[in-house]
Amino acid sequence: MTAFDTVGTARPDPLLCRVDLPLQRAYHPVGFRLHLATNARDAIDAADECWSDYGPEFACEPMEFRVMVGAEGGPACEPCFRLQRNLLSIVSDVHNFAAVDLASQLACIYVSAATAADHNLLRWYFLESIAYVLLAQRYVAPVHAASVARNGTCILLCGASGAGKSTLAFAAACAGWTYLSDDCTWLLLRGSDATAVGRPHQVRFRDDAPDLFPTLSGWQACERPNGKIGMEVPTRAFPWIRTALRCRIGGLAWLDRRRGESPGREEMDPAEVAGQVLNSPTYGEEVDAMHERAARRLFDLPACRLRYESLDDGLRLLSDFGNAVGAGAVQGGAA
Repeated sequence: MTAFDTVGTARPDPLLCRVDLPLQRAYHPVGFRLHLATNARDAIDAADECWSDYGPEFACEPMEFRVMVGAEGGPACEPCFRLQRNLLSIVSDVHNFAAVDLASQLACIYVSAATAADHNLLRWYFLESIAYVLLAQRYVAPVHAASVARNGTCILLCGASGAGKSTLAFAAACAGWTYLSDDCTWLLLRGSDATAVGRPHQVRFRDDAPDLFPTLSGWQACERPNGKIGMEVPTRAFPWIRTALRCRIGGLAWLDRRRGESPGREEMDPAEVAGQVLNSPTYGEEVDAMHERAARRLFDLPACRLRYESLDDGLRLLSDFGNAVGAGAVQGGAA
């Protein structure tokens, strides 16, 4: 009899290699497949809040999330993100961290029960941030712009933080435009056209949004994990709003909304606008080059600056620009 005759007896598992993850779901963040396994209902509920409204849209290798929730530890604080080659680490503390392999699209997420119970923390620091980082490695380039469409052509609404991108996008949607996204849009890396991919199932507002849109008066603002006060509103709460997941981009509008500004529209260099909105961190030379190639597709599109104070003037100028851009074809489902 040798020492190995006892194979099959329980061995210690300090690395949690055999942790049971009985709860499993398939999701499609902005149309791309993700498989999630976890030991906690809170993780499923938080992922439902993120992605339950999305269906399969793009052929891709699935991302895999393994979310392990432990009893010890408090709520996660803002984590530190570090990347070397294909290995991404996200560390808040000893009980809240994640290891991500960008090559295999596997994310192992370890959080406390306190973090899992706070869905905003789990979504903001781990679920959504990791999913969108993974998508940015292969499929999309994030740009700091809202997106709306009319007559089948998308207009990117660009501008500095606080310029009113989400506000004008929602106002346009209420006025009959098709809504794609608030202040974050993705450019498809594949294909020859500049194509926007949005997040059409939600709009995020600042806390003063009900002053502009009385229909939002019943929605409560709360503090986000980044410290800003705002509200997240599902577009399904407004059945008259048309939505689309993706659309061919026809033009770029830089928003210049200031008090006392006389309304007007002037041409801009599209390369200047594109350079301002490509806002992802560096992921290395290969991925950066893919993002820049996608952004260069915007260089040949018409671009303008919209100067205005009131939303009515902003909508009028946007409508005039949309008419000038012309028509195309919206792709993807409309809600």
